[in-house]
Amino acid sequence: MRTRGTAFWDWADPTLHCRTHDEELSNGASIDVQVRLSRMGVTQLFIGVYASSGEALYEEGIDCRSSESMTRALAWGVGKARQIAEQGVSQPPMRSKGAG
Repeated sequence: MRTRGTAFWDWADPTLHCRTHDEELSNGASIDVQVRLSRMGVTQLFIGVYASSGEALYEEGIDCRSSESMTRALAWGVGKARQIAEQGVSQPPMRSKGAG
């Protein structure tokens, strides 16, 4: 079971439909990438990387990817999540807040 961090709960909005990509990687980590459209039609993305124990290793909510479709943003987010799961991160994520 995943232990969700603050970034997930700040991003979560159960009233908005989202597409999700869940994957378990060969190193035991798992990724959860979600994409949605805000009420204003802005593409928003959540990236989560979790240890095999379910502990959050990395979470980031990106509130403004307005130049990308949901499909493109989801693909970009999956690539970023895989890279983080394999290589780690050198600095904590920055939360980019858009007018959504």
